[in-house]
Order: sequence, then structure tokens, then C-alpha cells
Amino acid sequence: MDNSGKEKEAIQLMADADKKVKSSGSFLGGMFGGGPHKVEEACEMYCRAANMFKMAKNWNGAGGAFCKAARLHMQLQNKHDCAVSFIDAGNAYKKSDPNEAIKCLNAAIDIYTDMGRFTIAAKHHISIAEIYESEMVDIEKAIAHYEQAADYYKGEESNSSANKCLLKVGAYCAQLEQYQKAIEIYEQVGTNVMDNPLLKYSAKEYFFKASLCHFIVDELNAKIAIEKYEEMFPAFSDSRECKLLKKLLEAHEEQNSEAFTEAVKEFDSISRLDQWHTTLLLRIKKTIQGDEGDLK
Repeated sequence: MDNSGKEKEAIQLMADADKKVKSSGSFLGGMFGGGPHKVEEACEMYCRAANMFKMAKNWNGAGGAFCKAARLHMQLQNKHDCAVSFIDAGNAYKKSDPNEAIKCLNAAIDIYTDMGRFTIAAKHHISIAEIYESEMVDIEKAIAHYEQAADYYKGEESNSSANKCLLKVGAYCAQLEQYQKAIEIYEQVGTNVMDNPLLKYSAKEYFFKASLCHFIVDELNAKIAIEKYEEMFPAFSDSRECKLLKKLLEAHEEQNSEAFTEAVKEFDSISRLDQWHTTLLLRIKKTIQGDEGDLK
């Protein structure tokens, strides 16, 4: 379907809305009391224009039109509508200009936090984090936004949403070799879920990840940590993850890279290890003298 005509309509509608805004602030407009009403009409026109731009896939045009609507909503003291328009603008800009998308989402977050709507603010911090992850590839900034989202979720007692954000932070911290921070996060989340009948099964995964981070820093630390996790969460002792860790510790003590690789292969044949686990296991294996640096 050809939507090129929609773009022309949108441009015309924007021009008409601009005129309406100007006339609302003029002396005559003020005298005859049509000011706020004209601003409301202009607001609607900008939103209609934005949707036409969307149909024509002109994402910058849509984002710009939603931003104009947002500023008018603010002028009219419609905070909620203002935030919604900034979110719409951010979603349009996501497809064409990540920096502008982040600015719009941040503007909405400021309004939502001011209104005490922290759960919605947290959701949009995650959206910003995802833009930094995929579009900007700025992991440090992604981490900061996931942490802020986790804080807001915790404050609202949305612990499961907070944990999801923290696990993202933990995974990135380990990749960036910020092992202590990663350990603290995995221990915190593991402790949070181990008493929950529905979630306790995943606790072993978090203690496994924390143990791998310990292992990279120091073998003795890893031994002490594993014993601590077994005491805290007895089900961890019987897990395949715990058995693998003990085999790896033994192979590492003996500086036996073949035994290390064999233990990893055996585990992987039943439970596939993802890229994150493989990266950390390779980092541990490289500390064995004379190692070739792969897991084959």
C-alpha cells in the first residue's frame, strides 16, 4: 500500500498546527479567550501528523511531531499526556535516531518519577538500557540504566522484575571482568530466590555463576564460596553444576587441562553451556600452565 501521500498530509497538518500555536499566543487570540483551546487542538493535530508520518515510515518526522505534542501538553499542565507523547516520540526515534530516542525516554522518566510512577519509570529505563546494548553498544551505560530500573522495582516491591535487571548487570559485569560486583549480584539474587518454592530451582544457576566468577579471581576463594553455597542451599550439593565445579577445582589444582576440558565436555553434552559460561570457563582454563586456550 502506497503511503507517500500520508507524508504530504502530515507536513501540511504540522504547518497548520504551528499556525494555531502562534495564533493562540497572539494579542487577539488572548483577548477572545481561545488560547488554551487552540493549543489543545494543535496538540491533536501534531499527534495525527505523527501517526501519518509513522504510516509513511518517516520515523524522524513522527518523533518530531510527538515531541511538539509533548511540549504543548506540558504547557497545558497535562503531565500524563506529556509523558505518553514523549514515549511515543522515543519509540519512533528508536527506528532512526537512538540518541533522540534516549532523550525522549529520559524526559518521560523525569515526569513519571515526579508523579511517583516508579514502576513505569523502571520499564523505560530498561528500554534505554536495551538501546545502549543493541544500537549504541555502550555496556557501561546499559548497566547504569538496568541498575536504576532495579532500584525503582525494589522500592515498589517488584522483586522479580528487580532480579531480572540485576541479572543483566551481573552478566555484563562478569564480561567486563568486574567480578566482585558480579559475585555480589549473583549471591543476592540466589539468596532472594532460594526460599521461593517457584523460583528456588534457579538458585543453583546463580550460585554456579557466582562460583565461576570466584574461580577466575582465586581458586581458594572458589572453594570457600562453594562450601558456603552448599551450607546455605543444600540442594546445590546434589546439582550437576556443583559436581562440575568440584571436578574443575580438582583439575585446576593438578594443573591438568585435559581433565578440565573433559569435565566441561561431559557437562555440556547434557546441559548446553551458553556463550557467557564458555567465556568464563575459558578464562579459568587459561590459568592452567601450558594451556592451549580452548575447550575442544
